[in-house]
Amino acid sequence: MVSMVSAVWALCCGLVAAWGHLTPFDELYEDGVRAYYDSDWPAVVRAMEGAAHSYRERRRLQVGCRLACAARHGLETAGPRVVGAVLRRARCIEVCGQRGLGPASLHRANRDLELEFERRGPYNYLQLAYYKLNEPAKAAAAAHTFFLANPEHMEMRQSLERYKQMEGVGESHFIDLEARPYMAAFDKGLKHYDEEQYSLAISAFEEAMRQFWEAEKECRALCQGPQEIEDIAQHRGLHLYEIIAGHYLQVLLCQHDCVRQLATRAGRLSPIHNYLPLHHDFLQYSYYRVGDYGGALAASKAYLLLRPADPDMLDNTVYYQLELRARGEPTPGPRQDVLDYVERYRLEKEVLQAASEEHGFTYIDPISWTVSGELEEEQEISGRRTTGVETLRAPVMPVMQRKRAERAIEPEQREGGAVPYSGAMVVSDSRQLNGSQRVLLDHVITPLECQQLFLMANSITTAGDGYRGKMSPHTPNELFEGATVYRALTYGVEGRISLQGATLFYEASERARAIIQAYFMLNSTLYFSYTHLVCRTAIEGQQDNRNDLSHPIHADNCLLDPDAQVCWKEPPAYTHRDYSAILYLNGDFDGGEFIFTEPDAKTVTAAVKPRCGRMVGFSSGGENPHGVMAVTRGQRCAVALWFTLDPHFREQERIKADEAMELISLQQQLDGSVEVNSRDEL
Repeated sequence: MVSMVSAVWALCCGLVAAWGHLTPFDELYEDGVRAYYDSDWPAVVRAMEGAAHSYRERRRLQVGCRLACAARHGLETAGPRVVGAVLRRARCIEVCGQRGLGPASLHRANRDLELEFERRGPYNYLQLAYYKLNEPAKAAAAAHTFFLANPEHMEMRQSLERYKQMEGVGESHFIDLEARPYMAAFDKGLKHYDEEQYSLAISAFEEAMRQFWEAEKECRALCQGPQEIEDIAQHRGLHLYEIIAGHYLQVLLCQHDCVRQLATRAGRLSPIHNYLPLHHDFLQYSYYRVGDYGGALAASKAYLLLRPADPDMLDNTVYYQLELRARGEPTPGPRQDVLDYVERYRLEKEVLQAASEEHGFTYIDPISWTVSGELEEEQEISGRRTTGVETLRAPVMPVMQRKRAERAIEPEQREGGAVPYSGAMVVSDSRQLNGSQRVLLDHVITPLECQQLFLMANSITTAGDGYRGKMSPHTPNELFEGATVYRALTYGVEGRISLQGATLFYEASERARAIIQAYFMLNSTLYFSYTHLVCRTAIEGQQDNRNDLSHPIHADNCLLDPDAQVCWKEPPAYTHRDYSAILYLNGDFDGGEFIFTEPDAKTVTAAVKPRCGRMVGFSSGGENPHGVMAVTRGQRCAVALWFTLDPHFREQERIKADEAMELISLQQQLDGSVEVNSRDEL
């Protein structure tokens, strides 16, 4: 870092000025777009490559200036002269930036364009320009780079398949031109680890950690720039101390979030599960395999700072400590970089939690693992098995490796049981759907029943129901509306809809549950976990050149990590779900196909075209990633059902629906008639 700071300071003191100012990336991007519409493909390449370079260079210079000026004008020892140090640092950053970038006003692109570059928009233009220039290898690299950040872009998926078939294009050409160095190093470490080359794996993992902490320092420096956080911005006052406090909290929130940002791959909303703990999990086991128990112990203790309650790592730590003591070797503490990070993280968290109460904004912990910051070594040893190394099991392999092994050895699963309804028929089984625990059936309900349920859906569904009020939770190009079975029965009893239609909704879902239980030959009771009548409607005027999915690829009871091809069965996933089913009410729309994929969330293994009475059922785990293609015209309605084998997770609305049905049945017996409201006569 010292060499980088020195180099950047040298640039800021005159070298960059000699080379000329950096051309703004937004200006180059606009040139590229104009060239694209003029079909000037060489100009597209020049402008878009220049724009991507300018965007990266601007970031590098901003980081360098802030770090260089922080080194020259430190605030920690400024004492009563802190105001002077602040002013000097501010002037230093301003001068440094002007010499490298030119006037600040030249590089103030709007936020929408910033997001376009974060989504790697220039590479979409580049891949087509290279294709037009008959450079398929470069086109493949640009397409791959774009697709990694836009995995739902169906047109790019098709382009990649085309490039794979072209002469002169090999697997080595599909590279990420915007790969983050620390992620590339970690992937390299995983490759060596899988090949049992543990010394090489250690080198790669250590390099990944070194580059990660370097990137985190740069991220924190970038946070010193303008921030846009509504919860705080709307509470800022105009007097001096409110302005200082408001901006400081914005910067602190941004810096506090850096680890989450760095652990999130391009195009993903959520970070890689357990990103930092994962590194130290692989490091401790790799060090163990090469006989370096000191390195293994330091890594395992670092892991426990991040996930203090992990029982396997607690056992591993005791094993390493006892082994080192038996050899008469020192027992190191946790790795210093993690110790420093955890201490800083806890302090920032305390400040932000206190500030959230004072300033009225919501603090959300940005990381998914539990940061302890405490490791009582002697207490840990005394509290666990300590009678000798020989009584302890050897350290276990990392959790990701165990999950891969568990997936490779699939448990015995049964299917093919008799369907309990004479009209319903199995169309495809797991083998025909290219997976496991999958089934496709037709005629589960009749055309008349489809019509009744479809009409009812358009009477009771509410925009955003089941999606926390979000009318377009998965894509801005469709409207999502939903309703529960209990709401339908309530409306039926109140006379707001046909009671016959409401009871049909209940009975159709019971029919689906019975079919799933029978077909998959389940020995225990299958309970409803959630029942939802949902319609997806294409929004007119927003379907041209659409490339997203109606519902992104996911699994129903675990967090799918397509890059690692692992599904983490942990909260916030609905881990209690065991089986899922979708019963379709219509097929008179465009798009909307249900698809199964490989765990990479890219390779489609089967596609189902919805139609009246068709139902797809499957186990809810990581063996069945799935999604929905874009609905580009019309309305797609279906009953979505999730089931559990655990009675503790029974759907509460379903229990109320069961009680309502008992009352309805009793009332019908007393009345001697099914019609209890006038709408049933229509």
